[in-house]
Amino acid sequence: MPAPLAAYITLLTVVWLCAIADEIPSAAVPRSTNTTSVPADPRSPVGRVPPYQPPAGAGPVPGYRPHNPYTRVEPWHQRPSIFDRNADVIAEDIDHEEDDGGCNVPCLKEHFSCQISCTCISMEKRCDGVADCAEAEDEAGCTRSCDEHENRTLCHTTNVCIAVDWLCDGDNDCGDFSDETHCGGPANCTADQFTCANGLCIHKDWLCDGDDDCRDNSDETNCTKDKCRENQFTCATGECIPSHWRCDKEADCPENSDEIDCPLDLIRCAEAEFQCDNKKCIRKEFQCDGDNDCGDWTDEDFCPMMPGSCNAGEFKCSDGKCIPERWRCDTERDCSDGGDELNCEHGMRNCTSDEYTCADRRCILKTWLCDGVRDCSNGEDEMHCQVFCEEDQYTCATQDHLISSAFRNCVNRKHVCDGMKDCPKGDDEEKCPTKRKCGPEDKCEKQCITTYDGLPACACPLGFLLADDGFSCRDIDECMYEQDPVCSQTCSNTMGSFQCGCMTGYVLRPDARSCKPTGESPTLLFSNRIGIKQVWLTGDNYMSVVKGLHNAVALDYHYEKQLVFWTENNLRVIRVAQMNNNNITDVIRWGLETPGGVAIDWIHDLIFWTDSGTRRVEVATLEGLQRAVIAANDLDKPRAIVVHPGDALVFWTDWGPNPKIERADMDGNNRKSVIVSQIFWPNGLTIDYIESKIYWADAKHHVIESASFDGRNRRRITNKGLPHPFALTMFEDAIYWTDWHTKSISTVNKRTGMGIQTVHAGLNAPIDIHSYHPLRQLRTYKNRCGGNNGGCSHLCLPNSNGYSCRCPVGFNLNSDGRTCEESPEKLLLYAQRKDIRLKQLYPRKQMDSLDMVIPVDHIKSAMALDWDHNSNSIFWTDVEKDTINRAYLDGSNQTVVVGSNLISPAGLAYDWLTDKLYWTDAGTNRIEVANANGSMRTLLAWENIDKPRDIVLDPKGGVMYWSDWGLSPCIERADMDGGNRERLITGDMVWPNGLALDLDRQRIYWTDGGNKTIQYARFDGTGRTILIGQDLSHPFGLDLYGDEVFWTDWDTQSIQAANKHTGYNRRTLGSGVAGIMDVRVFHKERISEANQCTKNNGGCSHLCLLKPRGRSCACPIGIKLSKDGKTCTNGPINFLIFAHRTDIRVISLDVPYQIDVVLPLPPLKNALGVDVDQKTGLIYWTDTAERKIQRSNKAGENIQTIIGKGLHTADGIAIDSSGRKIYWTDGGRNSIEVAELDGSNRKVLVWTGLDSPRAIALHYDLGYMFWSDWGTSAKIERADMDGKNRRVIVDNDIKWPNGLAVDRVEGRLYWNDAKVYTIQTSDFSGNDRRTILHKVQYPYGIVIVGPYIYWTDWKTEALHRANKTNGNDSIIIRENLKGLMDIRAVQSEHLAKNLCGFNNGGCSHLCLRSPEGYSCACPTGILFENQTEQNPKKCKKHPDNFLVFATRGSVAFISLDTPEQWDVTLPVTEVQNSIAVDFHWDRKLIFFTDVEKNVIRSINMLNMSETKVIVKNRLDTPNGLGVDWIADNIYWTDNEYKVIEVARLDGSCRKVLINGLTEPRAIALFPAKGYLYWSDWGEHPSIQRAYLDGTQRTVIVNKDLGFPNGITIDFRDRRLYWTDALKDRIDTSDLHGNHRVQLIPDAKHPFGMTQFNDYIFWTDWFKKSVMRADKKTGKNITALRTDLEMAMEIKAVTSEKQRGWNPCKEGNGGCSHLCLFKGHDYICACPDEADSRPCDTIPNPKVDISLRPPYPDYEIDLDDLDKGPPTPTQIPDTSIMSILLVVIGVFVFIILAIIVLAIVCVKIKREHGGELKENYRESGGHISFHNPNYNCTTGGGGGPDSTERRPNRFQGIFKYDKNQERVTNVYIPEGTSLLPPPPPPPHRQPPRPATHDDFEPVTLHSFA
Repeated sequence: MPAPLAAYITLLTVVWLCAIADEIPSAAVPRSTNTTSVPADPRSPVGRVPPYQPPAGAGPVPGYRPHNPYTRVEPWHQRPSIFDRNADVIAEDIDHEEDDGGCNVPCLKEHFSCQISCTCISMEKRCDGVADCAEAEDEAGCTRSCDEHENRTLCHTTNVCIAVDWLCDGDNDCGDFSDETHCGGPANCTADQFTCANGLCIHKDWLCDGDDDCRDNSDETNCTKDKCRENQFTCATGECIPSHWRCDKEADCPENSDEIDCPLDLIRCAEAEFQCDNKKCIRKEFQCDGDNDCGDWTDEDFCPMMPGSCNAGEFKCSDGKCIPERWRCDTERDCSDGGDELNCEHGMRNCTSDEYTCADRRCILKTWLCDGVRDCSNGEDEMHCQVFCEEDQYTCATQDHLISSAFRNCVNRKHVCDGMKDCPKGDDEEKCPTKRKCGPEDKCEKQCITTYDGLPACACPLGFLLADDGFSCRDIDECMYEQDPVCSQTCSNTMGSFQCGCMTGYVLRPDARSCKPTGESPTLLFSNRIGIKQVWLTGDNYMSVVKGLHNAVALDYHYEKQLVFWTENNLRVIRVAQMNNNNITDVIRWGLETPGGVAIDWIHDLIFWTDSGTRRVEVATLEGLQRAVIAANDLDKPRAIVVHPGDALVFWTDWGPNPKIERADMDGNNRKSVIVSQIFWPNGLTIDYIESKIYWADAKHHVIESASFDGRNRRRITNKGLPHPFALTMFEDAIYWTDWHTKSISTVNKRTGMGIQTVHAGLNAPIDIHSYHPLRQLRTYKNRCGGNNGGCSHLCLPNSNGYSCRCPVGFNLNSDGRTCEESPEKLLLYAQRKDIRLKQLYPRKQMDSLDMVIPVDHIKSAMALDWDHNSNSIFWTDVEKDTINRAYLDGSNQTVVVGSNLISPAGLAYDWLTDKLYWTDAGTNRIEVANANGSMRTLLAWENIDKPRDIVLDPKGGVMYWSDWGLSPCIERADMDGGNRERLITGDMVWPNGLALDLDRQRIYWTDGGNKTIQYARFDGTGRTILIGQDLSHPFGLDLYGDEVFWTDWDTQSIQAANKHTGYNRRTLGSGVAGIMDVRVFHKERISEANQCTKNNGGCSHLCLLKPRGRSCACPIGIKLSKDGKTCTNGPINFLIFAHRTDIRVISLDVPYQIDVVLPLPPLKNALGVDVDQKTGLIYWTDTAERKIQRSNKAGENIQTIIGKGLHTADGIAIDSSGRKIYWTDGGRNSIEVAELDGSNRKVLVWTGLDSPRAIALHYDLGYMFWSDWGTSAKIERADMDGKNRRVIVDNDIKWPNGLAVDRVEGRLYWNDAKVYTIQTSDFSGNDRRTILHKVQYPYGIVIVGPYIYWTDWKTEALHRANKTNGNDSIIIRENLKGLMDIRAVQSEHLAKNLCGFNNGGCSHLCLRSPEGYSCACPTGILFENQTEQNPKKCKKHPDNFLVFATRGSVAFISLDTPEQWDVTLPVTEVQNSIAVDFHWDRKLIFFTDVEKNVIRSINMLNMSETKVIVKNRLDTPNGLGVDWIADNIYWTDNEYKVIEVARLDGSCRKVLINGLTEPRAIALFPAKGYLYWSDWGEHPSIQRAYLDGTQRTVIVNKDLGFPNGITIDFRDRRLYWTDALKDRIDTSDLHGNHRVQLIPDAKHPFGMTQFNDYIFWTDWFKKSVMRADKKTGKNITALRTDLEMAMEIKAVTSEKQRGWNPCKEGNGGCSHLCLFKGHDYICACPDEADSRPCDTIPNPKVDISLRPPYPDYEIDLDDLDKGPPTPTQIPDTSIMSILLVVIGVFVFIILAIIVLAIVCVKIKREHGGELKENYRESGGHISFHNPNYNCTTGGGGGPDSTERRPNRFQGIFKYDKNQERVTNVYIPEGTSLLPPPPPPPHRQPPRPATHDDFEPVTLHSFA
């Protein structure tokens, strides 16, 4: 066996040589560090030692000494020289043989290498207690000796050396409490106890409860973490988070475990799309457009504020962001650049007595001095600080290098002079005395010592201190420790020691120091602006309750309902969410300004809150429907609030100019102040429900105090550690508070004020806080309102006597004291810019005089008001949103009455007799009227008006009045139909604003903001009188009621009233009303009575308008009144229609005025093209943002999308009203298409030679269509209307041809050019060319009407008109319209006859006009049935060969029969997220899955709109689909249930074949051979195969896979193809997974895949395209279609792909239900759920498999599949001589190869730093092979270090082609297949040489 022996020798030699090469040193190779690992810092920032953590297999920790866990020691900074030079040390694990790491100069073996500084020190300096290396690395890993002769012992777990005297002294000296176990108690734990690692015993119920009861955390390790609730997820660290936060792409667990092992989400949104939180995809341009396109508003989150959009009361940052003005100069940086704090005075003011002045004159609170935080810029507030320790502690010397000298470095007395340095400077081990025996002359009571200077002295043991006499010892009261409390709850002092105890509901832990609650563990809820968190009282566990907030401040909760409420001040809203989910809803969102506190009454289900902006305390039901004010007078800045449901009391703090704490009954009665003295800034407030006390924190005096409910028994709790307390709460005997300055939560004993501890530090702006426990919300209190709401119709509020009923503001309580009146009597309504408020005009009680916001949404700038008492409705105008609105008094049924074509609706008046609205518009200078619902809007006055303001009506007299403050200020009068207009009052006017009528005295009143008067005159203008001419700053709104006149004043921000006759008796009804506008009095004295319009609408068809002594009929704008004076025509007959991006407008040519009317369509995104079907009047438009073509009638009804798929930029549209067709251009797809008017029979007419086609125009009489193309070579073209005879008519002196218009009368074509700035004309052949207009700024649309030409202009933002012949008489029709687009004209002209006649010209589908008459055409991709006919007319039902693919929102196909190969969307509706597709040719069915609706549907190929749901139940995420066309079965994968199922084609007989899958995706079938293939995306991706019955499952590919998908089979060549969506490539193998080849290694984002003839086709889901390449070489990559909606799975539909036979084809194989073929046999299977038919698994009759009919050659034999790769032919015997020659030749070759390889190995190793690597993929081409030499860079880790080291075995057979920039195989001719040929049938298998290679080289090409 010489050859194998030679191979082995060669292999060993090469390995040896390369191993030698590996030893060659190189400076470039990083060296490893010393093996002595750096231990954890023994000096913890929170104490003498860090909290104990069980060792994780590491060595002992040097210098580790624990301390009492309740001892609070401030942090200090470690210095390098922290070890005692004289201490004995032992070096651990020093490896002298180790190299010198990353330093260039190696150290000698007798030296130690300092890695950080790269220096060498003597090994004797290692572990000598002195830091010689940087960062003391020479002292790392050293263990101190623990000499038992010195009365010391070693803690076994922590390796801490402690004194023997410290055992069982109550202190945790070892750090794991092991020194405090077995101290006199039982040696072993009982059966119901758990033995901690340190020896302590705890109850077994305490295991895994989140509390460290063992004090070494051993009871919380190895837990199953089942303490979280069912709807929660358990983090790896044990925290619980809501389940819906799992896999939300936002880490909520501390260690990100909630985002690990999440389902793969390949179906992301495409390149130009935005993905919403609800997984919906929208176009990116829809983001931040103000519309809720996502449905969950996530497309509008985090959108920048547009510059200039800040409102009154807001400050604009430099980046355009708007913040409240009150945030300006508040010392907080709210703008990103801090611009809100520039030029403020607070930096230069004089500091108060309570403040400290920094060197830079900045003021800080004196309580911030020496608190460990540098508040002054130079840190002088932290210098020269005095620190104090407990009396049994030693105070260390201050470190000069620290940023603060305030750190308390306190060491327990037992640790002083113990041989270990505990102070930073080691001063605790200096000047140490020595113990000695007491002599007869000594007077010491306990111990005798000799001081360091040799003098005798006395000492006391631990627990005692030397008395003042120097001899006796006094007991230390450890229970009085303030900073470092020894007990967590109660403490009893004993002689020399102490004893800890616990309060009711708690038990003492085995540590004898801390207490544990017996029931549910109490927690704390706190807000921190961005969320609400829940933290435990012990440990660091926390849980986010609500996240993603903006500015959460105050909070409270309802324990029983599991609700948490909070305020968000920037949104001015109070919100609520369930504790276990993030579903946030608004409770109160109206009438809030700065809500500072919130409190929940959990008994009566009420919510109380304070608002320092409105200066109120209010209450509402938990859902916010009923609301009342309980306090509003004498309030300045109310903040914190708490309630006591049992006593029906509510308390709140007020930190205004007169700070106080007040209390009242819950209905607002019995209000009184309880704390008024020695209080300044009361922030936090809480109640002790057990002892009936209130506790509060004063942030100015930095104190926590308490008092009884009446304010007596006031007591200070503590004034330490309170720099800026904000909120506080309590539980049992502990008070907890948040501090803004320290950003922490601290606690103190409520009785003693002792034991201050920081519970949680380093928090992000903690604000409000509440203890969360059922004991804080006892259910034992009585519900004073009972079960029926106390019989109240609205709000029941408890009080000290029981309860009282309350009504909404403005409504009075009826005499029964329970119900409220249905309609208010008299209300004062006023607009306050951002809201509308009401208040009782004549209140019965003072509380009824309060105003209340009417809860209506989205008011920007309310201006004018009016009302209707019959429906309790209000009307208002919004001059910023340009709308007129309506709502009920309770805010319900809010609607926009008029929302279009308004610019500044300043005045509003309601006609209560005919139910109409009149208004003025100062922007358009018009007076208009409409029905109260906004319908039938018409124009009353439009000429000679200049800034009209207010308007009032006299419906009985039929007259209207309005004020005009333009250049000639006046008050005008006209009939209410617009007739008899006259100027009533002129002269001596400046700004006539509000108007009011006194109908009884026939007077008109008005305010004048310019001359600051209120005047009146008679209705005829005479008797003009100044009513009030003094003390008016800027009167604006005006109204009359009774004997009073009411007005608003802008400057004084007030509402005032006076006698309307004399102007006396002035009174103020409201002051400080910022942004006050109009005012109205709501009353019931507007009496409806019969009038001329009452009966039958006055005989009018549309509007009936009152006038003096009669009525007149009117028509909506643009419609002409008939000669009968009563009826209106059906819309304008002649009109212009134009697109305005977000709307479509019409200008009538029938009336004397030219005013545009916005059609009542829903808001559009980007309407460009528009046209009208003159036969039906339907309006068609294109929306390029929505990518749709839609239609509607003029009333905006019955809106239909006729083309909703397959559009990109449909700029131009043209309606063939005669031939009943729609034509359009698409600049994105570069096509011109036609369809029926309903969108059916769509056909692409022109698809080549186009580059951004835009406008299109038709001439039906001549059969021509024209279009403009503004691409690289701009031109205007003409073709017949059937797409034939295409020709260019204009291509010179043209750049941006936008609009086209046909003048049928003159026979000319007009166009405008936005680059040449002209409007030109020519005849229909492009001849006789003329320029009509020059210097047109930016024309777009154009149309010809009679003698005029109309055009839209982007730059002038106007619609223009001029003479079409010479361009003269140019005028502007409408201006100030940004975004004017296309324009069309509709005229009452005779329509041409449809030449196709009534039978569609005999055409089965399209009949298109042509100059010769007409021609028949088929929809895109479909051929005629008889192509040989001269004029074929009948089209096929579907293409013969086509690609069908899923596009997420639709299913589409591309025909391979026609040359355009255009994508066509199937007319299937209600498709939400289609993924997989397949077909059945014989049944003419297409199947697809919808993973959003979780259904499988079928489509009838003979009628593509006919669809059925096949499977819909027990289905979740069906990603893969395959059809067995022989047995008529359908297979699918289910990614949620992890199964593969089968059913009949109709969905019956469902059966699970394979389960237990991981991430099953694509599926492919080979029914003729009985095989089923599928891909799995799981943790170990694979492609697997089984029989069609699910048996014989095997993995055929499992290496080098990412996301395998798109499996397809080439039945003829016996190849399996698949895409890899992760690795971005396409691979192929034989049907066994062998002979694998990377066919296309750079196929970006592939998903679905199919094969047909010589090509493979695949989809690119990111680029949204369908690609094609040669199936054998991977060459000729072509984008078949691009810019699809989406591109998922794809299949080639053709009869060629579904041939073959198996026994199931013959009568279903004799099976009653399922027939499943399995290669050599088949089985009958029963469904998983039985149906009505009996199922039999025995075929009847059984089909003989050997009697198969003939089938195509490519249906290979079964034996070929089963045998695998062919067996190689044996080498024939030859002579021994020839064998010897071969052997000698082999040895010679081997020797030469060894020499060459050795040289190469050494050289490569030297050149590359000793690493022998190969990376084939780094070159210009791509070289990839099947495993094991398949993609050499994908080693174990995927990185360079994990690359396999082996030589390039194929370096000589590949050649780099510079011209084509690719690598080719020089042994294979260019263009030939690189795939292995399919094996021939077994009877003629050719010999194959033996080989072990399982790879195929392939030519690879860049992805074009």
